[in-house]
Amino acid sequence: MSLNNYIDLRSDTLTIPTEAMRKAMAAAVVGDDVFEEDPTINRLQEMAAARMGMEAGLFVSSGTMGNLVAMLTHCQRGDEMIVGDQAHIFYYEAGSSAAVGGIHPHTILNQRDGSLKLDDIEMAIRTDDEHFPVTRMVALENTHNRMGGTFLTSAYTKEVATLAHSRGLKLHIDGARIFNAAVAQGVEVCKLAQPADSVTFCLSKGLSAPVGSVLCGTKDFIRLARRRRKVIGGGMRQAGILAAAGIVALEQMVDRLSEDHTNAKKLALGIAGIRGLSVDLASVQTNMVYFNIDPALPFDAIELCRRALAGNVKMLDTAPRRIRAVTHAWVSSAEIDMAIQVLADAVKA
Repeated sequence: MSLNNYIDLRSDTLTIPTEAMRKAMAAAVVGDDVFEEDPTINRLQEMAAARMGMEAGLFVSSGTMGNLVAMLTHCQRGDEMIVGDQAHIFYYEAGSSAAVGGIHPHTILNQRDGSLKLDDIEMAIRTDDEHFPVTRMVALENTHNRMGGTFLTSAYTKEVATLAHSRGLKLHIDGARIFNAAVAQGVEVCKLAQPADSVTFCLSKGLSAPVGSVLCGTKDFIRLARRRRKVIGGGMRQAGILAAAGIVALEQMVDRLSEDHTNAKKLALGIAGIRGLSVDLASVQTNMVYFNIDPALPFDAIELCRRALAGNVKMLDTAPRRIRAVTHAWVSSAEIDMAIQVLADAVKA
């Protein structure tokens, strides 16, 4: 089903709440969450922690807030975290680790699959020298946005966790789309999350809830994280109205993510067949398609997006000749066919 008469492929954040979510929100039993008395939020947090194989959860307003709260909990001011140079935490979160937490990001090269080389992580860990910040944590991203929606495996995550813990470091996973990673690999999401000390996942992307993310970890970690959430203005009152949609998201919207992955592969194949456009088909593992415009074509990504918009298709330019398209619950297989045709016509024009 298209959104507002457009086939909107800019992001899976464009999803809107389902009818079941709207009914659950209207009927939600609420309380004051700062007093930990909102039963709907408490239920969502318990459900989320159970799905991740962790002890406790904390409802936050966004993935950025969840990641920041995790960093503030794992690190002190002046400490350092190791993170990929293409990571959402580093690239798209307004420098919050440094601006708010005084935490120094030590970036290392993201590989094409979104991973970080173990040797690179090892080399980035600071020695005990007063000239250096103290390394406290490593951050991974699963799935990885800028690397094309690629996923990390449980085996790889365990290797990073083993290395981090052997050096006294914490491992945090920015798992905004970790359910996509789990569905794509046919594994329980807890297998991907359990090696880490903390994980954040979004309810408001492919799972279609209107607002919110959940940060999960040990009970002691979440107790401290609640204080850090309060510091940055994240204490909410009767937010069970929002959490109710998150519960429906976990109950009803996870298994259908495979449909989005199928549509993404279909879109990628269609784009690959358009002369002048190119896509790395192997990198299309979940619901994201990044494609490039041949330098020989006399227009850039902004212009191609403008032409596509004239055909009621919305996409996002991410570089001068690079475009991102993201599939989600509100884009059907038939609309993928329409989008491919619109792109083909736009290139010919």
